[in-house]
Amino acid sequence: MDAIASRQNSQIKQLVKWHESARERRKSGVAVLEGIHLVQSWCDTGRTPAWLVAAESALGHPEVAALWAQRVDKHLLVSDALFSQLFDIQPGVGLVAVIAVPVPQPAHYQTILLLDDIQDPLNVGGILRTAAAAGVEAVYLSNHCADAWSPKVLRGAMGGHWVLAIHEQAALAEVIRQFDGQVVATSLAESRSLYAVDLTGPVAWIMGNEGAGVSQALMALTTTRVRIPMPGRIESLNVAAATAVCLFEQVRQRQMK
Repeated sequence: MDAIASRQNSQIKQLVKWHESARERRKSGVAVLEGIHLVQSWCDTGRTPAWLVAAESALGHPEVAALWAQRVDKHLLVSDALFSQLFDIQPGVGLVAVIAVPVPQPAHYQTILLLDDIQDPLNVGGILRTAAAAGVEAVYLSNHCADAWSPKVLRGAMGGHWVLAIHEQAALAEVIRQFDGQVVATSLAESRSLYAVDLTGPVAWIMGNEGAGVSQALMALTTTRVRIPMPGRIESLNVAAATAVCLFEQVRQRQMK
């Protein structure tokens, strides 16, 4: 197989569109996975990529070679020079996959997480990783959240996507109205300590925008408002850190029950 060396190649042009544009990814229903670890974690779920893209020199790497040997719809071998232009991965370990984004199926969930306009991809990725580790079943993202399937979010989540039902561009108020359980948001006003609230039953967590927090419209739909006790001289936590504290307090309570 000859390596592709030009950005003008039609398949490379399509790959670049998917890599750079949330709109193009959504239109095609795909995501781009960067790096051996992420591609391997996807394959470990029993699913197969649609495309595999490798730098020419990477085929000498045993892990890349093993993944490359799979039957997929398309293999693209790319020159090292072009691969370096396209991706922030060393060509010697350069592997990328294009996958079909899983479509979440309707289900009755016990623990869900709603993200209200969280815009930093690093925060969204970290939150998805934490949610997966804490046993959250589904995550709902509002219209103005960072794209859940962007390369940055995928890297941050480290495979968390594979075990979560991820609902993008969700009508969060409607999700709350249909949820049969406690609806909890973090708030400094009119709130109880997180550690004084019973979290052993079904819970829908709402986490808000990095600057503005949870919107007033969604806050009005909560059943419980909590604050995280902070004895130090800092007024608030990063939203990803706050999410981790809340979710693992729920884990602790459920394990102690």
